[in-house]
Amino acid sequence: QVQLVESGGGLVQAGGSLRLSCAASGRTFSTYAMGWFRQAPGKEREFVAAISRTGGSTYYADSVKGRFTISRDNAKNTVYLQMNSLKPEDTAVYYCAQATTRTTGAQAMGVMPFSVGSWGQGTQVTVSS
Repeated sequence: QVQLVESGGGLVQAGGSLRLSCAASGRTFSTYAMGWFRQAPGKEREFVAAISRTGGSTYYADSVKGRFTISRDNAKNTVYLQMNSLKPEDTAVYYCAQATTRTTGAQAMGVMPFSVGSWGQGTQVTVSS
């Protein structure tokens, strides 16, 4: 079973930047698409971004497109989320996610339910106005 550990969250002012990291262990990291989701207080968990196994394909929620960038380093078993131009509405707990199967792609993680097989414990991101 894969273990996903997020880091890099914190408090930042609006307009600032943060980079989240997610280190994976257990299952073969490079054979699964990876993604980031977030959950704000009182709201349902929502998709943020996903990346294919090789990193050649990415998919973003409209709310973060142009501001966030997802990337991965398969040699380090790590996926990243670079967040720029942060807004107070980006405040949430951010979760790293691994696709359910090796054939689940980046876009599928964003649009299909039950496309996530494993979750990290989450890291808090707070953006002050």
